[in-house]
Amino acid sequence: MIIIKQAVRLQEYLTQQAGRGLISGFVPTMGALHQGHLSLIAESRKHAGITVCSIFVNPTQFNDPKDFDKYPKTLEQDILLLEKAGTDILFLPSVNEMYPEGLTNLEHYDLGYLETILDGKFRPGHFQGVCQVMYRLLKLVDPDLLFMGQKDYQQCMVVKRLLAIMESKTKLVPSPTVRESSGLAMSSRNMRLSADQRSEAVDISKILQFIKENLRSQSLPALKADATEKLQQSGFRVDYVEICNADTLEPLESWDGKTPLVALVAAFLGDIRLIDNMILTEIGG
Repeated sequence: MIIIKQAVRLQEYLTQQAGRGLISGFVPTMGALHQGHLSLIAESRKHAGITVCSIFVNPTQFNDPKDFDKYPKTLEQDILLLEKAGTDILFLPSVNEMYPEGLTNLEHYDLGYLETILDGKFRPGHFQGVCQVMYRLLKLVDPDLLFMGQKDYQQCMVVKRLLAIMESKTKLVPSPTVRESSGLAMSSRNMRLSADQRSEAVDISKILQFIKENLRSQSLPALKADATEKLQQSGFRVDYVEICNADTLEPLESWDGKTPLVALVAAFLGDIRLIDNMILTEIGG
């Protein structure tokens, strides 16, 4: 595995590799890697001839500076995991490398309603930060395939919108959420959970399963209210429990029995914010 820290050098190397005619795959991360990230590397290796991974904790997508400061950093372990997984290139830029003109007066992207709902509503500015860093990474790497986890369902849709804005040739390939044996969705933030909190955090996936199992017996508003109450009783501070059109992410108050649905949850356990989602019906039917 080659580690590159300078954007210019990355572009030079990838330009050389492009001459070989290989399909390129890209896995952007913020480090603190787990099996979910490694499954994306495996998918890239399956479909692409060269796999690029980036590790960059992007300051512009944290609307809470404390959250940025507390984000887990495990670089040495991450490098070992990526080498073992067969990653070809690790891009490891500094903040100055990604934002040479500083972090103020940055560009703004038209994300439409995606920025006003769910995490867009509860984390103002977050998705602008995601787009600011992803625009830079995509311009540098210019991959054929972009691999991202479905755990960040809304983020995948935001990046899909960004690719359309960029008129990019890159194809987004979302991969299913990887879960621990308990059902807990794998996340870098899980590293901050105590042993007791890890046991409690499993309740989020249980609530999603509850929504799925009761979809046809309760109205959507009643189902969301019940799910929210159950999470609160389990000690969570709930940002949202929402049921949306799985294709558009439009929040729904009723269901016609045909529209594909996804349930999404964001809730705090102590000061740690966890998100998860579950497809409730087959996409497209």
